[in-house]
This record gives sequence, C-alpha cells and structure tokens, in this order.
Amino acid sequence: MCGIAGIAAFTEKGNSFLGKIESATNCLALRGPDDGGIYRDQKIALGHRRLSVIDTSKSASQPMQDLSKRYTIIFNGEFFNYIEHRRALQQAGVTFQTHSDTEVLLNLYLKEGSKCLDKINGFFALAIYDKELQTLFLARDRMGVKPLLYYHTHDNFLFASELKAIMAMDIPRELDKSSILAYFQLNYIPTPNTILKNVYKLQPGYFIKIDLSNNKTEEKQWYEIPFKKEEELQPENYEKSKSRLVKLLDESIERRLVADVPLGAFLSGGIDSSVIVALASKHVDKLNTFSIGFKDEPHFDETKYAQLVADKFKTNHTVYRLSNDELYNSLYSALDYLDEPFADSSALAVNVLSRETRKSVTVALSGDGADELFAGYNKHRAEWIIRNNQYKRNALSLAAPIVSMMQGSRNSKLSNKLRQLHRFAEGSKLNAKDRYWRWCSLVDEKSALNLFNPAWMHDTKEYKDRKHKTLQHLLDDGDINEVLLTDMQLVLVSDMLVKVDQMSMANSLEVRNPFLDFELVNFAFSLPSAYKIDATSQKKIVRDAFRDLLPIELFHRPKKGFEVPLLKWFQTELSGLINDNLLKDEFIIEQGIFNVDQIKKLKSKLFSSHPGEVTARIWGLIVFQYWWKKYMV
Repeated sequence: MCGIAGIAAFTEKGNSFLGKIESATNCLALRGPDDGGIYRDQKIALGHRRLSVIDTSKSASQPMQDLSKRYTIIFNGEFFNYIEHRRALQQAGVTFQTHSDTEVLLNLYLKEGSKCLDKINGFFALAIYDKELQTLFLARDRMGVKPLLYYHTHDNFLFASELKAIMAMDIPRELDKSSILAYFQLNYIPTPNTILKNVYKLQPGYFIKIDLSNNKTEEKQWYEIPFKKEEELQPENYEKSKSRLVKLLDESIERRLVADVPLGAFLSGGIDSSVIVALASKHVDKLNTFSIGFKDEPHFDETKYAQLVADKFKTNHTVYRLSNDELYNSLYSALDYLDEPFADSSALAVNVLSRETRKSVTVALSGDGADELFAGYNKHRAEWIIRNNQYKRNALSLAAPIVSMMQGSRNSKLSNKLRQLHRFAEGSKLNAKDRYWRWCSLVDEKSALNLFNPAWMHDTKEYKDRKHKTLQHLLDDGDINEVLLTDMQLVLVSDMLVKVDQMSMANSLEVRNPFLDFELVNFAFSLPSAYKIDATSQKKIVRDAFRDLLPIELFHRPKKGFEVPLLKWFQTELSGLINDNLLKDEFIIEQGIFNVDQIKKLKSKLFSSHPGEVTARIWGLIVFQYWWKKYMV
C-alpha cells in the first residue's frame, strides 16, 4: 500500500507546477512511511511513497522503470494474482529484476496495454508513463478500494491519492456548492465530485489516458458491475449457490494472505468479519485477530462474540478496550488527517482500531462490502417490507403523522427505535428514488437547504442532476438488487471505503476486503434478491452458507454497530469548540456560508433535553468548519 502523485504539463505555465511534486508527495508520507521517490522528465513528474508489503527490498522501490527505461510506473495497491502472470511473462521471455507485483504489472501493461486491467485481481490506483509516445495512463480498481483524484486544466493534469496532495500543488480552492449540499444530507461527498470545484475522484473501474503532445484526454470505463433485472437472472439453485459462495470467498481470502510482512484480521464479532477469520484460519496457523471494545458503552460492546470466534479458531486475539476519554483523545488526529469533510463518526473508532492493529501487523483483512452485496442494513429490511408487505406499508403511512411527533435519536436503544420508525414511516410514502435518498440522508433536502445563507446557496440544479444520476437504477417496480447496486456505487465507494482507507492510511495500515473480490461481486449480482433477503432473514445466503462453521450465538443477536458518544462530548468537552469557535455567531456571519439563525436553532436544540437527531448534524458542521479553517482560511 502506498501513495502516488503526479504532474503532467501541457504548456509553459503548466511546466511551473513540476517543481511542486516534492510537496505533493510529502503529504502522503503516512500512506508510505518506508520509502519515497521522484521521477522527472521534460513534461512529467511522478512521486511515490511506499508502504512495503510485497518484496520489501530496496530494488522494488518506486517509481519503477522497465529494462528499456521507456516506461515508468507508480502503483498504490496490491496485485494478488501476480505470480501466475509473472510465470506466463517469464515463459514469453520477460526477465524480472525484483519479486514485486509492481514489476509484473508494468510488464503486463507493456504486453497488453489497458487490457491488462482485466487480468488484475486486486485493488489499486496506478499511473504509467510512456516516455517515447509521451502518454500517461491512469487507472482505478473495480470497486474503488483505493482512491485516485485529479485536477485538469488547459495547462496541466495533476493527480494524487489524496486531496491534500493536490492542494499542495497550489491549485485554486473554490468550493463546490453542490457537493456541500450533498454533504450536509449524507455526511460525505459522493464520487466523482469533491469539496473543490474542478477536482474529481476517478470513478471505480475507469481509466484515463493522456497524450501530453496534444493535451488530448480520454476517460473510459473498463469495468462495471454486471447487473441484470431479476427476471433475466439464471442462478444455480440455492444449495449450489451457497457452495459457490463459500468457494469464492475462500479463494478470495487465500489470495489476500500473500504478504512479506505480518498480517492479521479485524474481528468485530459480527457475521462478516467472523466468516473472514474462520476461512483465513484454515490457511494461517494462529492468525492474528483484533477487536475493539467500548468500556463505557456496554450496549455496543461486542467483544464477547469476537472472543467466541477467536477461541473456536484458535487465533492470536487482541482486544483493545477503549474508554470514551481515549476515543475523545483520538478525535483531533482523525480530523487532522481528513482532507475533505467526512462526518461518518464511526471513523473515529476505525482510527483507533487501525492504530492499535498497526502495532502488531502491517496488513489486516476486513469484512467490508458484505452488507452492500447481501442486504445487511436496516434500510434493506425496510425496503423489503415496503415492496412486499402492503399491509405494513399502509399501516406505517397512516401512522406517519403520529410517529413524527415522537422524539428519536441514536442516544439510547428506545430513542433509536423511534428514530428508525420515523424514517420508515417517512419512506413508506415516497417513490423508490426519493425513499432511497431519504434513507441515506440525515435530513431531507429542504432542511439541508435551510442551513445555508440563501445568498450563498441559491442554485441547486447541478445538485439535482447529480442526485438523479446516482439514483438512475432505482425503479418502483424493481427489486432489492437495484438498491444494492446503488449502495455499491454510492455508500460503499463514498462512505465505507473512504472511512477505512483514510483511517487505516493515517496509521500506515493496509486493509484488504475479501468480500470485494470482483469474482465474488460478479457472483453476488447473479443471484436473485430472494437469496439475500426474505421475510425472516437478511444476508440470508451468507448466514446459511456459514451457519455450521461459526458459533451459534452469532446468529441469535441483533446487529448493533457502534455509536460514538457525540452528545456527551458536545455537552461537555466540545461545548467550547461549538459555542466559542467553530459555530460562534460572529464567525458564521463573517464566513457567509450558513444561515446564522438556523445554526442558533441547532445549537439550542443540542443543549436542550430533547436533542433528537441534531447531534449528527452538529457533527457534520464541526467537521466542515474544522476543514474550512485548516484549508480555506
């Protein structure tokens, strides 16, 4: 795992940016603490920071060139099936100087061009420069596990693994208002946009080819999730599909155990991470496993379930028991690493888990992706009921006015149930597209818009166009697989994977996601939704396929997740940051972005006896304001 950055110049003005490559690359030091390097040519500068995982020798450092010195590559990620391609290339006469996957990838590109991407099983962001033809080729992996951002003008093309590295090249910092409106609904910014105008995230499964001689740029999709309507699917029967799932996941895990450094796995006690640990333990004796427990939040502490799994599979298990004070003390390290507003508060726990895991290993397996593939979220249960149980849908629709008067938040079990019931009732009255967006959002569009100074946020056309494109697959007469596809393209790539990438890289830890192997993803979308969710079960095929492998206690408990105790902090340690700094009236007025009266109402509600869901909205504001002061002032 690494960090990459690059500059391609098209004009004399563009050439002046080439000297900024060191600053950009230095911003990525935590992504690659083991080594770094710079390559320069007349119109190009490429930077690399290395986290050594496969072939840790100096000879495998990057930027790396082929034997002719014509081609240069910088690569962030892992190419898990590189050994089989190395052998094939050797049989074709290729001589290798290292044992790294990067050198195999470079030579595979020399042989097959962009078609080489189809043969890579792994996750990556890469750039390959052809000195003779003056072309630059960039690509991102199929699921978007690894980030790649870019900024393109008439004068130059800049790219990097993180926004902070692009900003270090002194680009204009103009806010993208449509992104900000989406952020204050979702708590994250959807791909391909960023917080800044003219800076974009390359979409998963896309590549860009740039001809430096004439400033021609081609962007093309090289992979998309194979989606068919329910009636077009031809799946194997359920029993054969279960066996196929076990085989594919086991093969995916075995591929992801290749490393020349210590390796382990996150173990939360949920089904997904437990399945990963169970299968990995077949290939690794005394697998290192890591859990995080919450001393002060017993309702969310699932370490007893993780311990059951660790005991059964005889792993070398470590539990880090975290107090609220310890979690709070890690807050600013997480905020400082984020280079665009991202307010999924569970990132704070991921940051601590990554920090503690990195003390023992360099690579960790994770269960990310299973919920999006196999319908594991509460909203999937609600969606199934609305599409399949008209009686419940009608009852909720009638009850919606009463439910809306109930106060609900995430701060207790009862209030969280009321919150969920309220959102369910709201969604029961909406069409498929609006319902999905509402359930992904903290608040509706009107409430989000009220947050802003009307003079600053007055045009929402671009926001609505982006939203329409995001929701294009959702139909009222469709099925749950359409919801899952939209989750893969929105929630997974812009929230879940960003959270894990940012917080793991802040701690120089590589995280691998076996559920996101493209062969397994393709298989998951060949299955009818009934294999994933029905009247009694979510992630049905995952639970049934591994029921006999895991401790039975895991199948008889609710999915809890973890809620960061934000409300407690806001009313104690963070009250000064809110009232006297980031949300201070004078600062809000001077900034000109927000409606000061709306901010006052949110603060008043926050410090009342019934804060409801305002806690999450305040957190979104704090994250944005903290980012603003760091990067825009």
